[in-house]
Amino acid sequence: MMSQRAQRRWLNLAGFAAMVALMAYALYAQYVLGLEACPLCIFQRVALISLGLVFLVAAAHGARGAGAKAYSIVGVLVALAGSGISMRHIYLQHLPEGQVPACGPGLDYILDAFPLFDAIRMVFTGSGECATVNWAFLGLSMPAWVLIWFVLLGTLIAVANWKPLSGSSFA
Repeated sequence: MMSQRAQRRWLNLAGFAAMVALMAYALYAQYVLGLEACPLCIFQRVALISLGLVFLVAAAHGARGAGAKAYSIVGVLVALAGSGISMRHIYLQHLPEGQVPACGPGLDYILDAFPLFDAIRMVFTGSGECATVNWAFLGLSMPAWVLIWFVLLGTLIAVANWKPLSGSSFA
């Protein structure tokens, strides 16, 4: 039977593998299917990669007790941030046509031309390209699927790392 520590490592590796698969599809959608990533899409990718890195470090470290709980907390916070970005994107996609913000400059220009916090504020204000739904599966847009994955992966990192190891003195 596999130890709880080994199970934790495998669950964290599974979370990292899911992030790699999701990012591979995002890049496929962008470069093969020709779906241009809007600024909110890029921010969702950054959050997803960040969550994947938490999974990877947690798997490599194999922490116990408080250390494992720290990975759980950090992972859940990253998943919540990513979920917030996804929800903002979904909100923009469901605005009535007359309320959709005008298309703005690209993310590269925004980051070059404005201070970081102003650039982030501008991205979250949204622009017309973020409101466009150009991909759907089972009636849900890509940001909706990304939200579902943030919820699933946030739950996985919490469950995988919160429960103390049996015999641990750090319970």
